[in-house]
Amino acid sequence: MSGSDPVGVPDAAGRAGAEPAAAGVPAPVREPATDADLAAVAAQLGRTPRGTRAVAHRCPCGQPDVVETTPRLADGTPFPTLFYLTCPRAVAGCSRLESAGLMREMQERLGADPELAERYLAAHRDYLARREAIGTVPEIDGISAGGMPGRVKCLHVHLGHALAAGPGVNPFGDEVLELLEQWWAAGPCVEPVGSARSGEPAA
Repeated sequence: MSGSDPVGVPDAAGRAGAEPAAAGVPAPVREPATDADLAAVAAQLGRTPRGTRAVAHRCPCGQPDVVETTPRLADGTPFPTLFYLTCPRAVAGCSRLESAGLMREMQERLGADPELAERYLAAHRDYLARREAIGTVPEIDGISAGGMPGRVKCLHVHLGHALAAGPGVNPFGDEVLELLEQWWAAGPCVEPVGSARSGEPAA
């Protein structure tokens, strides 16, 4: 983890039988989203996904859990979030960490640790470079996501970046991976396309 370890935040690795997500998460991918992928993402989000360009990471179950989005939506709206975390279990895990005070604790460390601040700035620059490689949108020039580079917001954004870019890019996204349990352990979060309950949330 970056700097000192998070204080007062439940650690998945410390619970009996729990494995941190970082121990089993696959490498990033970047591949076109198939119709089955788009159907799975729609089921995960509960709505039709907007601006999906590609699958940026797949869960061990095979379903997308991060998609790459276009920086300008079809209706012309600028969209700064390049990597969108779609798995509802992973999103819920991020919300629990936020409720436990992890963002506040990260923000405090960011202000006290120059080395961590430099790594976070590098994550911000990485995010911008990846998005600008797709297209330049003047309205969001210099704006990445998740509060970078000076604030820590929306842990799901940092997790999505970490999953799509791989380890060592976003320090706070890497920390979230160490703290979350393996959200895929119970099987797919939505029923695979082609099954009898295709497109439905998994039990």
